[in-house]
Amino acid sequence: MKKYSLQKMTRGWFIGDFSPACLKTKAAEAGVKLYKKGDYEEAHFHKVATEVTAIISGKAKVNGRRYGAGDILVIEPGECADFLALEDVRTVVIKIPGAPNDKFIKEGPGNAEHCNPHGGKRKPLPRRRL
Repeated sequence: MKKYSLQKMTRGWFIGDFSPACLKTKAAEAGVKLYKKGDYEEAHFHKVATEVTAIISGKAKVNGRRYGAGDILVIEPGECADFLALEDVRTVVIKIPGAPNDKFIKEGPGNAEHCNPHGGKRKPLPRRRL
């Protein structure tokens, strides 16, 4: 058995085709994400991966709808989602397949639901540790 520390992973991601990772694979990505009240991820979509987000604790708004502990959201490729932490939130996120560089920011005005899965620019997020 090997032991790893979540605090040594980048932004909570611990499985995937990146480093550091406790399991390196292209099949999936997994992470534990921590958000402080008011944290916001702008509307984005994935062209390849399906993203599954389980809210473990706290409350958040995704595409203007409220979700809380116990809710599981499945976001299909091409479907847009934004995320606002209404209070401190902890999530577990799984993306299948693992697809580095598959995050595209929605461009232009309008609702998060109206992303163009064939457009958008990839915007890297800052690399910070938990």
